[in-house]
Amino acid sequence: MSEVVKVATRDSYGNALVECGKEYPNLVVLDADLAAATKTGTFLKAFPERHIDCGIAECNMVGIAAGLAATGKIPFVSSFAMFAAGRAFEQVRNSVAYPHLNVKIGATHAGISVGEDGATHQCNEDIALMRSIPGMVVINPSDDVEAKAAVKAAIEHDGPVYLRFGRLATPVINDTPDYKFELGKGVVLREGKDVAIIATGLCVAEALAAADKLAADGISAKVINIHTIKPLDEELVLAAAKETGKVVTVEEHSVIGGLGSAVCDCLSEKAPTPVLKIGVNDVFGESGPATKLIAKYGLDAEGIYSKVKSFV
Repeated sequence: MSEVVKVATRDSYGNALVECGKEYPNLVVLDADLAAATKTGTFLKAFPERHIDCGIAECNMVGIAAGLAATGKIPFVSSFAMFAAGRAFEQVRNSVAYPHLNVKIGATHAGISVGEDGATHQCNEDIALMRSIPGMVVINPSDDVEAKAAVKAAIEHDGPVYLRFGRLATPVINDTPDYKFELGKGVVLREGKDVAIIATGLCVAEALAAADKLAADGISAKVINIHTIKPLDEELVLAAAKETGKVVTVEEHSVIGGLGSAVCDCLSEKAPTPVLKIGVNDVFGESGPATKLIAKYGLDAEGIYSKVKSFV
């Protein structure tokens, strides 16, 4: 058996920026003194004249990006999710989203998989924050292939986009000839009839592994990758709910305001269905190795398998 390739989506982000920089001369990248960590340093090496280090001043960085967008540039502002979505929330809301400017937010180091950086840096609320802003597109890619495609799609979309990237290397699962990234459209990775597991980000690979374990117990699980949380692929969610009768959402994010909430908003209005939300249960994270934290919070394949089995 060939070894599973693992890539951190923050690396995918940096590499995608360089490739897109060749195609889009009006693409500029802004960073807040974290180019090595966010991987925008690769863009800096390729296009030094189109990279701006704004220092540790995230709010100011967003304001600069808004100004650049108003002149026709396509700016990507880059920082950790805690700072890009948390610290700069007001500027993202008022300076970018309110005038609907073409600013892209590349937020790395999201979720508890930030690991040893601890609770202050483990942003489990960013999707909820960005989802609440009118007109904001929210993307959470599951692997290297999807992250690169998401950057390209964000550039081609006219308006503000929030892209969530991780620090931890995750399995590449979308390296198939038929893979296609379409904004606002989920991807069915596995068919099933007993329950629908709807996952996002690094939890998608874990959900697939959990589905294998469930299959061994005679439970047929449909697995759906939702890379675009806003706008949500409601058509796919509704079809899966009607087909299986039970839905489980899985995310490396708070169970409040993220993918689970988006799915429940849809189903409660259009097709009431029993839903189990798997995520971070209204607590702060803690310092520790990323893989051990994911296991402790029940977001690995074993944790998902156990919860889904009990639910079904």
